[in-house]
Amino acid sequence: MTLSTSQSGAEKSGGTAHSKDSLRLWLRLLSCSVILEKRIRLRLKREFSTTLPRFDVMAALDRRPEGLTMGQLSRQILMSNGNVTGLVARLIEEDLIYTQATEKDRRIQRVMLTRKGQALFRRMAAAHERWIDASFRELSDREITAQLGSLARVRQSIDRNPI
Repeated sequence: MTLSTSQSGAEKSGGTAHSKDSLRLWLRLLSCSVILEKRIRLRLKREFSTTLPRFDVMAALDRRPEGLTMGQLSRQILMSNGNVTGLVARLIEEDLIYTQATEKDRRIQRVMLTRKGQALFRRMAAAHERWIDASFRELSDREITAQLGSLARVRQSIDRNPI
């Protein structure tokens, strides 16, 4: 019997072959992401005595030297305002970031990296780049380019088809 005249195994178990492959793709992407994130968290802790959320705050601020409001920072790093507030307070205590009132509305504070914070983040970012590069060392430049193209299509599909 051919697949055109009977149901495939995937369809018999409640889904199409495409839906089962979609699940496998999602699980593979998730497992790769989780493994890399765990490794990055360990390296940040071991080499810089810091956490991934602190790194993320500093990375967001490094990309925006003019600073971000607390709300912008929260949205940028996908973290609740309460969690961002606590992180920012600790980073201020360590002289890694500072706040400054905006000219338009003195009640609104912009968060920015201090010189000490910039220097530390640059060291962490360079190490982070080395760790990621080492993780993908076995892939050729061509394979990386192909994966980037494929993942761009995956992202487009996700964006166009919300759950």
